[in-house]
Formats: sequence, C-alpha cells, structure tokens
Amino acid sequence: MTCKAAVLTGLALVAVLSAWPASAHETWRHGHSDHWRTTHAAIYAIENRVAFLEADPEIDDGYKAPIIVQGRADILELRATLHPAHWRWASPCCYSRRPIRIR
Repeated sequence: MTCKAAVLTGLALVAVLSAWPASAHETWRHGHSDHWRTTHAAIYAIENRVAFLEADPEIDDGYKAPIIVQGRADILELRATLHPAHWRWASPCCYSRRPIRIR
C-alpha cells in the first residue's frame, strides 16, 4: 500500500509541476513585461527605418532628413517610457572593492 501511495504521490507531483510553467505569466521565463517587448520592438523598427534612410544614397536629403529627425525623437520618447536597467552581476562591482596597492 505504501508503494502504491508513493507512486500516486509522485505522479501527482509531476503533473502539478509540469502544468505550473505553462500557466505562469511570460515574465517568469524572460524577465520582461509586454510593455517592454512592444516598446523594444517599436524602437527596433524605427532604428531600422532610420538606418535604411541614412544608408540609401538615392533618396534626397531634403526628403529623408525630417523623417530621420522625427524617428530619433520618437526613439528618445519610447526609451523614456522604459524603466532603467538593473543589471545583476555574478561578481561585485569594481568600485565596491577595496583598491589594490602595488608597491
């Protein structure tokens, strides 16, 4: 009876643990919210458009200059909506360590 109960408990535990990540929110896996992903995709698309306009010599400068300026302004506005990055380092920052003295 105890072996049968242990097998059933193990199967229940496997079922619960396998269903838990599927029901978890996407930020659990990737660390970014939907707002961050959509903003990042928009910045990426605008940067690609600006780079394409800057690289194409056949497009008149008078036509593409206002588009490039507006694109860069849009990028700055979108970046302002994002939270500042908080990096997690495996080792402490060099400024938090004591300075090395060489004789």
